[in-house]
Amino acid sequence: MSKELFFEIGSEEIPAGFLPKAMADMEGLIRKELESARIEFSAIETMAAPRRLVLVVRDLAEEQPNLFIRAMGPAKNVAFGADGTPSKAAEGFARGQGVSVSDLKIIATEKGEYLCAEKEESGRPTAQLLTEILPRLIAAIPFKKSMRWKDLDVRFARPLHWIVALYGGEIVPFSFGDIHSGNASCGHRFMANTPFAVRDFADYLAQCEKHFVIPSPARRREIISRDIAALAKTVGGEVLADAGLLDEVTFLCEYPSAVLGTFNPDFLQVPKEVLITSMRSHQRYFSLVDASGKLLPCFITINNTLSDDPSVVVKGNERVLRARLSDARFFYEEDQKVPLADRVEALKSVVYQQKLGTSYEKMERFRALSGLLASRFAPELQIATERAATLCKADLVSGMVGEFPEVQGIMGRDYALRQGESLEVANAIAEHYLPTAAGGELPTSEIGAFVSIADKLDTICGCFGVGLIPTGSADPYALRRCAIGILNIVISRNLTLSLPELIGQSLDLLNAKLTRPRAEVQAEVIEFFRGRLLNILTSQGYATDLVEAVLAARFDDPSDAGERVKALALLKEQADFEPLAAAFKRIGNIIKGGVDAPIEPALFEADCEGALFHELQKVEAGLELCLEKRDYTTALRAIAALRPTVDAFFDGVMVMAENPQVRSNRLALLTSAGRLFSGIADFAKIA
Repeated sequence: MSKELFFEIGSEEIPAGFLPKAMADMEGLIRKELESARIEFSAIETMAAPRRLVLVVRDLAEEQPNLFIRAMGPAKNVAFGADGTPSKAAEGFARGQGVSVSDLKIIATEKGEYLCAEKEESGRPTAQLLTEILPRLIAAIPFKKSMRWKDLDVRFARPLHWIVALYGGEIVPFSFGDIHSGNASCGHRFMANTPFAVRDFADYLAQCEKHFVIPSPARRREIISRDIAALAKTVGGEVLADAGLLDEVTFLCEYPSAVLGTFNPDFLQVPKEVLITSMRSHQRYFSLVDASGKLLPCFITINNTLSDDPSVVVKGNERVLRARLSDARFFYEEDQKVPLADRVEALKSVVYQQKLGTSYEKMERFRALSGLLASRFAPELQIATERAATLCKADLVSGMVGEFPEVQGIMGRDYALRQGESLEVANAIAEHYLPTAAGGELPTSEIGAFVSIADKLDTICGCFGVGLIPTGSADPYALRRCAIGILNIVISRNLTLSLPELIGQSLDLLNAKLTRPRAEVQAEVIEFFRGRLLNILTSQGYATDLVEAVLAARFDDPSDAGERVKALALLKEQADFEPLAAAFKRIGNIIKGGVDAPIEPALFEADCEGALFHELQKVEAGLELCLEKRDYTTALRAIAALRPTVDAFFDGVMVMAENPQVRSNRLALLTSAGRLFSGIADFAKIA
């Protein structure tokens, strides 16, 4: 038979950001425990709310199955003497297995006859095992931060208040700290803060409803989504989509209740990004927009309680928001009194990083680098690019960004437009921060792209240059995100550039700040980019071995590497790819470093040599144009057409001929064939 396990951990309010991961961790931990204990089950479900973590395991077997164990011992001729007397090896093996020598068996294997101990362990009852598993589970849930309380020697995200542990309706007895497991949960802290008995999961859900608790985050999210949409319609608007805020408020409440409030329309003179940020970041309010996307002077907040008089709640929230928005309007008006260009000088007093100098010094470096990019790819935009780079960090010393850091760049764009800067410069000021996350929005303008690449590359090279290198667990300067951002911008815009050359230019500008050998830093930064490019290309669905093969050939131009991977992936889909790869791997294994010598047709001894030489000349003639046009698909098809001739060559001659001249000539011929792929991919890397 099987039974249900219902488990609830009740505590002080756990931070909303901890709960989704805790749910996933609980499921993974209990799954691992049950599988390790050989206890069968059908399904696991987890739930979470601020004061509780819930776990349900369905159809949990009542006991472990018996375990049949077979342990192999020494060989028969080692275990027994000629007269059949057990040796010390046999006696030691039997003693180690907890059996007598007479209980051992002799079995035949491919290697001969060996001693074997066979025994069967009886399975333990699940209820008994759970008393060990569940406290271990509580202690194992990993939180970003955990705490101790009282004088107890246990840790958890927040102090525990109750534990419900029921298997088949019966209490699983154990303790964690000073809390003993039982069958009593607790209702909403403010509306029903009383314990209630639980029989099983279904009864728990019913009892929670009566005690103003909705344990399921999916159901809370559904209620919130439905209610805020309905409230928005009452004022002719809709909720501004914000999945992150919806997730957060879902885990901030146990019994959500939505209320609609308003604010003075005069505040709409402040950029909407500031208003949205203020409402979202400081108050967790949802913003409303009309059909055209214009911000409405309304907001929706989610309460964790039902109010007898909602108007009181609304007025309180409106009062708090009014103060916030008044501050925002004050900063906005005051900031405009100082031209953005005049704020640039203030960056000299802002320390970017102790070893790398001020924000002004950083700006000077990436301004020069962005100018170099513009001069190469869009010379007509070089002046505008350098202007955008000069101004793009100026809003960091504004009052608005000091109060609302999330609007950096956005305010710079607004101030720039109001103070007469061109639209292209203003937009680049905002876009140079992009992308702000993996897979995030990229700059839409060339100027924004140039400044973004330059700023991020200065950060990477600067940090590596002074030893601030990311580790497996820490990347405080977000260097991985910077590198991925640069690569995505370069690839999306198909910019043909040399990454090592660009890195070298950045290090030239940083030369006075470097505390490590320049060559060492450059090599490490190049390898750092190689790792990020590998991740990007494999995340696009390309096989890791193909990407490794392409990057092993060269990866200095990220866009070019992407084109080569795409072409190689198409070639791999062909039916004769495996024999092609095998043929060119064979060439690589034979020539090793290759033979740099002219091919002498006069030394050919077989027709297959001349045929390969002739086909190589034909392929090489057309290959140069294909590579110049980056038409790698055509180039690879042309090279692939050589396979029958290569196979015939291997079948027709012995490469390592006794005559040293003939041998060297044949190696030179194979070197010429093998190097056709050298700029595209290293076939030795292909599995």
